[in-house]
Amino acid sequence: MERIGGYLVERKLGEGGMGTVFLARTRGGRAVALKVAKAELAADPVFRERFRSEVEAARMVGGFHTAPVVDADVDGDPLWLATAYIPGPTLAARLAAQGAMDEQQLRSLAAALAEALESIHSRGLVHRDLKPGNIIMAEDGPRVLDFGIARAVESTRLTATGTAFGTPGFLAPEQALGNDVTGAADVFALGAVLVAAAGGSAWGEGTPMGLMYRSVHEPPNVSAVPAALVDLVSACLAKDPADRPTPTGLLDRLTGEPPDRTPPAATPYTPTVAAPATPPHARAAPPASSWTPPHQAATPARPAMSPHLPLQPATPPQVPYGFGPPLPYGAPEVEFTDRDSRVVVNATGVVLEVAGAAADFEWAEIAGVVRTPSPRGSRLTVTVRLWDGGVYSCELNARRSARLTEWIAHLDHVLGCYLAGR
Repeated sequence: MERIGGYLVERKLGEGGMGTVFLARTRGGRAVALKVAKAELAADPVFRERFRSEVEAARMVGGFHTAPVVDADVDGDPLWLATAYIPGPTLAARLAAQGAMDEQQLRSLAAALAEALESIHSRGLVHRDLKPGNIIMAEDGPRVLDFGIARAVESTRLTATGTAFGTPGFLAPEQALGNDVTGAADVFALGAVLVAAAGGSAWGEGTPMGLMYRSVHEPPNVSAVPAALVDLVSACLAKDPADRPTPTGLLDRLTGEPPDRTPPAATPYTPTVAAPATPPHARAAPPASSWTPPHQAATPARPAMSPHLPLQPATPPQVPYGFGPPLPYGAPEVEFTDRDSRVVVNATGVVLEVAGAAADFEWAEIAGVVRTPSPRGSRLTVTVRLWDGGVYSCELNARRSARLTEWIAHLDHVLGCYLAGR
């Protein structure tokens, strides 16, 4: 496996305009999200200076609803930034799986995002691309990600004048027009995120240019928002940045009274509104004829999944995620091997190995596990589905039907110990 800056790269998590994000681990097993800048960007001296400014500012951001920067290389080749890896579905995935949020869920989401922005803005940063895809619904509450996109306010002069940066549908009017951007643009995006979380779309559907035009010239559609939150969301979506509330003002409105403090520039604070986020309930896999697991870097593409078993949501172990502690004494464990492949299920998670290439998955990042025996013969396919959307499969040959039956019984027993709903 590839190493970048001393981190062992496991697989790709995503890709954007600035670069690629990988799941990687330290030598001690700590999981990080490693963002690597594109080579063509890293070759630009202006970009390198902007990257350095972003990293220096992002290192100072704390708070309960962000993913902290833990390491970076601003001088090397490639340029990279490492943040704590936060397992969980994005808000976009949660909405797709469970549908719109109710009023209380929206209030909790709004408070968590306001706290994240309060922390980000206190360090002179503007996120500039807050959207459902950049919000992780972690077990301990929503987390705002992607500080590779966040820009230090003082460094916005390094951005080309007149360039709109962000995602249409969540862009503030001043962003769509290519004007100077302040933290008020993030508050505007927060309002658009709340509309989306309520099941609506502030600017409807259409082309990117159409969405940006409506955000500049037309009133937002807040019909999906609960009546008690319409005024707050509408204030966030005000055309004039000066008319939008600050993150602290949002928290005051959401809690009904101002806190007994003036937000300091860098002092940690207790979350104002608890915002627990339950990962989406896993759904039964679609028939094999309509869905084939995508190709993944860690393992070759395997046969399509069959709907013999539903996906079962996992309950993560109560241990610090990413450190890989020793297995508890007597913890249930099962291991199957054939000539080419291996599957291990234990208290840490699931290991799939094909032709010598192994992929390790901890329970905290696993959304569900499916075991699919072949209708005839002695083959067993074990498929792991992750909260980030990744799907990995491994097929083994038990060679005898009696042995396959024994494998299935053992596997079901061990999965039942670690997966909820059994």
